[in-house]
Amino acid sequence: MLVVHVDIWVKAGEKEGFVEATKMNVELSRLEPGVAAFELHVDPTDDSHFLLVEIYRDGRAPVAHKEARHYQSWRETVEPMMKQPRQSTRWESLDTLLR
Repeated sequence: MLVVHVDIWVKAGEKEGFVEATKMNVELSRLEPGVAAFELHVDPTDDSHFLLVEIYRDGRAPVAHKEARHYQSWRETVEPMMKQPRQSTRWESLDTLLR
């Protein structure tokens, strides 16, 4: 499985709009066949800093996700709300080795 962490910093006054737009993206992303999990988190010390944790079943799933209409709509909606471009890091899950 592929795990992607996406760090997002939101401009002052944009938190509520960002969360509302992202809730829809999270809900629809969870319905994608290649998505094992999709979560939104907020930094408890900085409420302008959000983290998306995206867990994909394989390497093709992130490509399909970025092609989804709901993702493209989300990206267009939230990009103007961001203080800076979002940053992502990819991780390979070893969870199955730990069972």
